[in-house]
Amino acid sequence: MQSVLIGQIVNVHGIKGEVKVYPYTDDVNSLAKKLKVIYLDENLKEKYDVSCRVQKNMLLVKISGVDTVEKAETFRNKNVYINEENLDKLEEDSYYIKDLIGLEVIDINNNAVIGKLDYVFNNGANDVYEVTTLENKKVYLPAIKQVIKKVDIKARKIYVEIMEGLI
Repeated sequence: MQSVLIGQIVNVHGIKGEVKVYPYTDDVNSLAKKLKVIYLDENLKEKYDVSCRVQKNMLLVKISGVDTVEKAETFRNKNVYINEENLDKLEEDSYYIKDLIGLEVIDINNNAVIGKLDYVFNNGANDVYEVTTLENKKVYLPAIKQVIKKVDIKARKIYVEIMEGLI
């Protein structure tokens, strides 16, 4: 079994033992609907049955057996994992961030290696790829069709077209 980090418990919610989870996904509603079991370790040993709902783009999670603020408080700052088998199949041209991290980024115009993808975040309008160049500098590429031309997960490469002024 392979674990996938899906978020972090950032706070307690209410007085009945719910915890607030900051999700590492942009599809919070889909995750909330199917989240029945979580793990609090990447080896998938510390297993908890849960129920879940969404509030203001955060997951409110009720962990079975946790019914007080004090018990819930012990979970603060813990990472939340699920079994990789529970991930949804994605549509074409959609990727899990975990599959993109570490891919080599290549300029499609001259086949030159720009660097490696280190991090993905969302700026509200679209995802942004943080790339560490061969010179160990950070560059930020918007994950839009005008820039990201091809993602080849098997070859571990992302082909990009650098727009003027982007780097």
